Formats: sequence, structure tokens, C-alpha cells
Amino acid sequence: MIVGVPKEIKEEEYRVGIVPAGVRMMTEKGHRVLIQKDAGEGCRIPDSEYRDAGAEIVESAAELYLRSDMVMKVKEPLKEEYPYLREGLILYAYLHLAPAPELTAALLERGVIGIAYETIQLSDGSLPLLTPMSEVAGRMAVQIGAHYLEKTQGGRGVLLGGVPGVSRGRITILGAGIVGRAAAKIAVGIGAEVHILDVDQRRLLYVDDIFGSRVTTLFSHVDNIRYSVMHSHLVIGAVLIPGARAPRLVTRSMVSEMKHGSVIVDVSIDQGGTCETSKPTSHRHPTYVVDDVIHYCVPNMPGIVARTSTFALGNTTLPYALMLAEYGFSEAVASDPFLAGGVNVYKGKVTHAGVAESLNFEHTALRDLLHG
Repeated sequence: MIVGVPKEIKEEEYRVGIVPAGVRMMTEKGHRVLIQKDAGEGCRIPDSEYRDAGAEIVESAAELYLRSDMVMKVKEPLKEEYPYLREGLILYAYLHLAPAPELTAALLERGVIGIAYETIQLSDGSLPLLTPMSEVAGRMAVQIGAHYLEKTQGGRGVLLGGVPGVSRGRITILGAGIVGRAAAKIAVGIGAEVHILDVDQRRLLYVDDIFGSRVTTLFSHVDNIRYSVMHSHLVIGAVLIPGARAPRLVTRSMVSEMKHGSVIVDVSIDQGGTCETSKPTSHRHPTYVVDDVIHYCVPNMPGIVARTSTFALGNTTLPYALMLAEYGFSEAVASDPFLAGGVNVYKGKVTHAGVAESLNFEHTALRDLLHG
């Protein structure tokens, strides 16, 4: 198989879809790997390292897409990349289609086979290809929130860890999954008062076992959410329903009741956001203000710690990429039901139920398309 890895073009996105060690593993098994020129420069991986690992460096994205059987990248295609998409091309990336009807329509129109990292889910409910970036984003969320709480950034002027004789800042984390627990770890470490909410009692028990009295766990319902949000300096949105749009748990009225100069970091913005007032921003223009509350809603948070994120991501995406290259699409998804669950679109059909429901598109089971 010919595997292509383009340079990411999303604003301030510095990650790359594969590292040289991954290229070497691919080429040693007889596959060809095309790397777009300077694709790794954002995380300090020069073309020479890819070339030494056996890759071919190509000048343009157009050439790379045209020659590749599978394109392996980090973020979803942008409008400028739509013309490169074609029927039967395997696109293996973070797609986040639930809040993206235009992208979904483009993939369907062009007959792409779209495999989303974020919906490959194991039998225990874990999301192995989302986990490393969730760990990064969760840890970043607290340090970003702390930064925007500074008075010079327009914030309330609160030090989350407090000092002797002065109360600590309060953080509310909505969701006790990977992002939420990673955020809690950093929040506890800096000495903040931490509250974490979830609807899954098992997750709350797990958080309690890990952190004990250092974290207050609350069942997530509207009264607890409203009270926690109102009394917090930093609110972190960390709710995920695999493949589907994130639920809007924080209403506009709740935001209006928050402390002036407080901060919302909505990590769930990739899937539409946890707050009614959330809208996607960028690393270049990361924040906006609603009712004197600072909102940080950057969809590709891990992109600015690109080297750490790229190597962490490569550890988890490569095994499935090798499976697809070795066996081809049909045999690979037939042999691995978890990989099959990652297929969101297939040659003009939406094959992931969560995506279809979120966008009100017709759902067609992948097995019916492959064996019908």
C-alpha cells in the first residue's frame, strides 16, 4: 500500500501524522510512504529523518493525495483539501464529524472511506487513539485556565493554588473521563479546590479512589452543574459521547451567573462544545468574552505542544495503520471490530450511528455495505 502523510494546514497546527520510526516500520514491511515536504518541521522532525527511514518526500499535497491509497493525518481536511479527496481513498485521521455537516457532506460526495481516530472504541469503552490527546488537552486545560485568570489577560486575578491566609481558586471539571481526570491531576497538583461532575457513578468512584478528599465528586445534573459553575473561577468542559455531539450542559444563563473575570476552557469544542456560549477559536485568536467570562475554545489544543503530541499519537495510531496497509481495508475491518467502529463514512454512506444521529443523516451499517 502507498501511505501518504500531508503537512497539516489548520491554523497553528504543528503535529504530523507519523514519526520516522513509524515510516521505518511501514517500509520494512514493503509499503511505500510519501511525506509532504516540511510536514514534520512544526515538531522539529526534518525531511532528512523521514528520508533516512525510507520515505519519499513529495512537494505538494495534490501529488501526495493523488498517489496515495491511504492518507494518514492528524486533523480533518479543510476546504482547501476537499478537491484532493476521491472515491475509495482511505482517510485516517481525527474527523470529529458530528458538529461538521459540511465536511461530512464533502466526504460523502467524494466517496471517501473515512476512519476517525476518535471513534475507535474497545470493548471496555476506552478510546485508545483519543486517549493520548485527551491526556495532553486535560493537562493543558488547567495551565491555560490559570493563565487567563491573570489580571493582565482580562481575568479575575486569582491564583488557583492560593497562598497561606488566602482561599484557593475553585475549578469545576465537567466529565470524569480521560480529559477530566488529567485536568484533575494538574489541578490537585497546584493546590486548587477541585470539583468534578459526571453521570457515571463508576467514574466518580474511580476519581474518589485516586484523589480522595482532594477532589469533590458530584453527580452531574442541572442543579449541581449550575451551583458548581456559579461558584468557580475556572470551568473545564470535558464531556465526550463517542462520535456524537457533546451535550450542552452549561447554559447561557449559567454563564451570566459566573464570577466576572472567570474562565471557561471547553475541551469538548471538537465535538461542538459543552457550553451554550462556546464556539471554535484558534491558537492565534484563542479567546472571546461573554458576560465578562473568558472563553477558550481551541479545537486543536495539543497542536501547540506538537512534539510531545505527535510522538504520543503515533504510538497509538500506527498499529491500526499497519493493519490497514497489510490486509487492506475490507479484511482489516472484518478482522477487527474496533477498527470497524472507527469507520464514519464509506463510499457515500454514513456508517457511524452517532454521527448520523447528530447530523440527521441516514445511517447505513458498514457490514451491510461490505457484505450486501
